[in-house]
Amino acid sequence: MGAHQLDFASWLSDCVQHVEEVLGSFLPDTSQTPSHLHEAMRYAVLGGGKRVRAALVYAAGEASLPPGTVASSAQNIALDHAAAAVELIHAYSLVHDDLPCMDNDDLRRGRPTVHVQYNEALAMLAGDALQPLAFELLAQMPIAPALVVQATEVLARSAGSMGMAGGQAIDCLSVGLDLSRTELETMHAMKTGAMLQASILLGGIVAGASSNIRAGLERYASAMGLAFQVADDVLDVVADTSVLGKTAGKDAAGNKPTYVSLLGLDGARQLLEELRADAQEALLPLGAGGTRLAEIADYIVYRDR
Repeated sequence: MGAHQLDFASWLSDCVQHVEEVLGSFLPDTSQTPSHLHEAMRYAVLGGGKRVRAALVYAAGEASLPPGTVASSAQNIALDHAAAAVELIHAYSLVHDDLPCMDNDDLRRGRPTVHVQYNEALAMLAGDALQPLAFELLAQMPIAPALVVQATEVLARSAGSMGMAGGQAIDCLSVGLDLSRTELETMHAMKTGAMLQASILLGGIVAGASSNIRAGLERYASAMGLAFQVADDVLDVVADTSVLGKTAGKDAAGNKPTYVSLLGLDGARQLLEELRADAQEALLPLGAGGTRLAEIADYIVYRDR
């Protein structure tokens, strides 16, 4: 996944196509019972999405290899499993976030949300089934058992009450409240940042990153986890529904605290620039190996430009 001769747009396009095929091969076929559940799972995962998390797995894996080397066959298989795992967790979280008891949204990735396309019960079960499948894929990675354990722990912690699920809980309880910048950053570091960071760390773990490389990846991950949410808040204000693929202006309509409501549009964009600078500095020890990660940072920060 990491041919540097490709320009970034081509590399990302190839990455999206590749992980789509990988996900399609890992998801249960609709011919298997219960077919309706498997159909809903495939609908939730396939046919859309920017696949930024998967791209981060591949880019971090590439950055973690010794200079002049390429990933082994086993590492490539493991990277596919890790990339699919983070996308499955992300997809399950979107299915549940869109439910009437949460955000009550009817549009996702330009299509009806899963509970609209099917029903609430099947949507809930599809999300429930996608989550364990992610951990099944990590368990099947053909790398050292100690690395499998590390990867599993990282993903579990990032998806749980101290990460994504906990951040969503805080978000639900914060509607209509005036949060401080520290409180907002804490919420989004958990809700959005944790899974972005997990994607980066998983790529490093699978590729056997050295301690120095891991330190750089962790700092980069911290900056980009926050940047992704800030960029989302900006896009919710400046982009329309056809561009977003989900309902534009949803945060403001729901009276949710965002970086734009706290800092203003210009302030949010300035914060994005600061986070980009932090991310680029964190990549300096990685040398040329961090090129794709640097390009992803620009892609995330400048999505609204």
